[in-house]
Amino acid sequence: MNDARVWNPLTTAIAEERTLYIAPTHLRDSIAESARDAIAAMPAGSFAVAGFSLGGYVTQEVCRQAGGRIAGLGLLDTGARADTEEVKQIRERMIQAVDGAEGAGTATFGETAQGFAARIVHPSRLKDRELLHLLFDMASTVGSKGFARQQRAAMNRFDTRDLLRHLHVPALVVCGCEDQVTPISLSHEMASLLPDAELVAVSDAGHMSILEQPAMVVAALLRWLGRVDAAITHRSEGPIST
Repeated sequence: MNDARVWNPLTTAIAEERTLYIAPTHLRDSIAESARDAIAAMPAGSFAVAGFSLGGYVTQEVCRQAGGRIAGLGLLDTGARADTEEVKQIRERMIQAVDGAEGAGTATFGETAQGFAARIVHPSRLKDRELLHLLFDMASTVGSKGFARQQRAAMNRFDTRDLLRHLHVPALVVCGCEDQVTPISLSHEMASLLPDAELVAVSDAGHMSILEQPAMVVAALLRWLGRVDAAITHRSEGPIST
């Protein structure tokens, strides 16, 4: 239930220095299709890719599809495991609750969006009106149909743990220490699988770490981009013969 504004802290930090493309995740009900759309928007050559939450699933699929074009990988508050049957059933119930309320659908979706607050932010941020307003406004922009597409995409995704083992690029894994949606144990797992990963555990943050603690998360992303730049430079220079 996020739109491009979830990346505002990073956009503000690098907009004048780098080209940043933010791919929507609510237009398709397939992770693979969202990944294809994102790749099609990229210029020729290599690129670094990062994803938050559902976008993290899309990001990993981008790595699968784009192969050798990936210069760096960032994964924020996400995971590599496929949904369990229990989680799939929960998602299906949420879809039915929203889709099954024609006429009252807006109110029902609004209630759903507001109900997520306690699960997605740290308890200390539950009275942060500016943050909560942004979260609700993003959810409203995505809308009930976009929300349903996101849930279907998530529940049908593949396990990507084996993929991560073979991604030999600078990687960053970030997670709020109090993330209830994608617990930090999932981030520890992804970081252990990736050959070259930095793991950043964000204190006093839940699932929305980039918005709850933007300074810490942006600092981590800038370090990662520096590592990506260094890797690209090293690769272009090639071996030095003597």
